[in-house]
Amino acid sequence: MSLSKHNYLNKENTLFYILGGIFISNAILAELIGVKIFSIEHIFGLDPVNMTFFGKSGLSFSLTTGVILWPVVFIMTDIINEYYGPKGIKFLSYFTVVLILYSFLAITLAIHVPPADFWPKSHLSTGLSPGDYRNGVANYDSAFHLVFGQGLYIIIGSVVAFLVSQVIDVYIFHKIKQRTGEKTMWMRSTGSTLVSQLIDSFVVLFIAFYIGAGWDMRLVLAIGFVNYIYKFTIAILVTPLLYVIHNIIEKFLGEEIAERLKREAMG
Repeated sequence: MSLSKHNYLNKENTLFYILGGIFISNAILAELIGVKIFSIEHIFGLDPVNMTFFGKSGLSFSLTTGVILWPVVFIMTDIINEYYGPKGIKFLSYFTVVLILYSFLAITLAIHVPPADFWPKSHLSTGLSPGDYRNGVANYDSAFHLVFGQGLYIIIGSVVAFLVSQVIDVYIFHKIKQRTGEKTMWMRSTGSTLVSQLIDSFVVLFIAFYIGAGWDMRLVLAIGFVNYIYKFTIAILVTPLLYVIHNIIEKFLGEEIAERLKREAMG
């Protein structure tokens, strides 16, 4: 039988597939690209700021590149929550954790597979210009291991932080919506994100670096606070985008389907 006969491609299912795909892909990609640290100040041609929190000085906005994609995850969490309720977003969150762990297992396998004899230095040649980035990589296999070989505590910390923050986000979102109804979407979306990301910012650092690497607690708190300043700012800035996406979805679904989904989402 065709998919259409099973009604797999009706509007509400199609929307769930699209939103879920965006949510899962960005969550996994954020984990994978998060090994690189970038400077927000350097993007704007500025010198690193020198902040002091919890007695730790010299702090700047040096963040993992994974935070570039997390705003997409924030938005998808709230949009899916709005139309498919706690069951929908929790299902996607749990499934995403499974896929993240699968990705790390696949990467671990890839790291330990013996490379072909020619490959580790296949990027080097006499024709490279002095400024070519490949000159700075002596061995492809070592570079692959270094970039993708994240420590066990970092993996555990990121997965636990993601799952805990998602559960908290869902809970707060629906508590606010129960009190305010359909109005003030900005309040339930931004409010739930601000609280959940506060938890996320410190849980991942606590597990990965306090437990896993023996960092001083003050350093964990200081870096977590810097990370949260960024997340707080982004959560506020993307709030108008929520309304844009909401309006697009309302037009796609039509008033009748949209209202039904939102009623069902509230249980």
